Amino acid sequence: MRTLETLVGGEWVASAEWIDVLDPADVRTPVARVPALTAKDVTRAFDHAERGFALWKRTSPFERARIFTDAARLIRERVEEIAADVTAENGKTLTEATGETLKSADFLEYYAGLARQGYGTLLHDVRPNHRTHTQREPIGVILVISPWNDPLITPARKLAPLLATGNAAVFKPATETPVSGLHFARALHDAGLPAGVLNVVTGRTAEIEEALLDDPRIVGITFTGSNAVGNRIRRRLADRNVRFQGELGGKNASVVLKDADLPAAAKAVVAASFGQAGQRCTATSRVVVERPVYEEFTRLLVAEVEELKVGQGTDPATTLCPLSSPRQRDSVLADLAGAVEQGATVLTGGHADTEGERAHGCYVQPTVLGDVTPETAIWREEVFGPVLVLRAVDCFDAAVEAVNDSGFGLAAAVFTRDLACAHRFADEAECGQVAVNSTTTGWDVHLPFGGFHDSGTAYKEQGEEVLRFSTRVKTVAVHFGG
Repeated sequence: MRTLETLVGGEWVASAEWIDVLDPADVRTPVARVPALTAKDVTRAFDHAERGFALWKRTSPFERARIFTDAARLIRERVEEIAADVTAENGKTLTEATGETLKSADFLEYYAGLARQGYGTLLHDVRPNHRTHTQREPIGVILVISPWNDPLITPARKLAPLLATGNAAVFKPATETPVSGLHFARALHDAGLPAGVLNVVTGRTAEIEEALLDDPRIVGITFTGSNAVGNRIRRRLADRNVRFQGELGGKNASVVLKDADLPAAAKAVVAASFGQAGQRCTATSRVVVERPVYEEFTRLLVAEVEELKVGQGTDPATTLCPLSSPRQRDSVLADLAGAVEQGATVLTGGHADTEGERAHGCYVQPTVLGDVTPETAIWREEVFGPVLVLRAVDCFDAAVEAVNDSGFGLAAAVFTRDLACAHRFADEAECGQVAVNSTTTGWDVHLPFGGFHDSGTAYKEQGEEVLRFSTRVKTVAVHFGG
């Protein structure tokens, strides 16, 4: 088993205790071990971040861009090694892991370009002989907490913009999947990132949570994960002047109207629902179908789902990977059992897959449920697994009502040939991301990303919109004589 060190203060450091990282395709197989840092180690990471910020905020944006460009090149050169580790610790297919690796390089390249631009606006001033402008500045030391489902691209989405704008970071990867984040940190380190600008804290959250969240030098926290944890962090920050960017849960719906291209819609919904075994915040988990085409669409959908091949991510034939951990597998199975008890009908799947080589893995068959009502818990609660629920409605207005019948508001899609319905849906869907005749997943680096309601906070990720979180605005007025 490989032993990996973590990056603190520009050096790769070990610890007295270690955390084993397991392969969800076979939990008997260790992938690597990483340091289990202590609370004192966390405080030292913030010490280094404070010093790193003092240097980095004064570093030329062109030098930051050079480092990012070099780091992106290193990630592309190391794509096979990195993707293999993403698959090993997370379980997703090599195709998915390769795409995630290359997309993380895209984030670095995009924000390298953005770093070269000035962040500000020239303003008119009512006073004569004055020239006034705004400029954006880094805010300081930011804590980054990332989840296990996208262990490389989520750190890239968060770290690239905040580092590009001159902030420093203490980064806590998920305990289940720290290896991917260490690859990202190594690329930046090898590209010449100054010591202390990025510090990676690997450790057991319960043992270091207080040191992570309560350090007085934190000016911002960006978190992706469950609503329960996100809300706990938000409450902890209630009396502190600390920005919180939260990308939380979702219960994303796709609407299939009666005029839709049904085969195309079925393929798109399956891709959006079962990619990464449904472990995406933007995964489609509810499908709302106009009643005249409900039976035909259901037949097409179930046929598509039953073509999926469950297996190890390293197998090129696999199209549905294991879940990320035994805990996640058991949670999904419990949700399925509860849905059946409440009257849902299993149209396909519905159980764990323990056949042959999958006996020691975290596999759940891709599942479609019918006879689901608005009162069924699985209609409202996030499952985060390969589970899709179907519901028939009578008209477009009822479909929109069903989509919005949720405390969440991350992503939604509509399938239709009617341009008026497409635009009405975009206007009326209460969510941050809307797709027409496409999947709820797959938002590119330059597109603002984030949800409404319980799906997240007002600070969006990606594109230029993220600058609202990672920078502060200063207004400067210059009187030039007279």
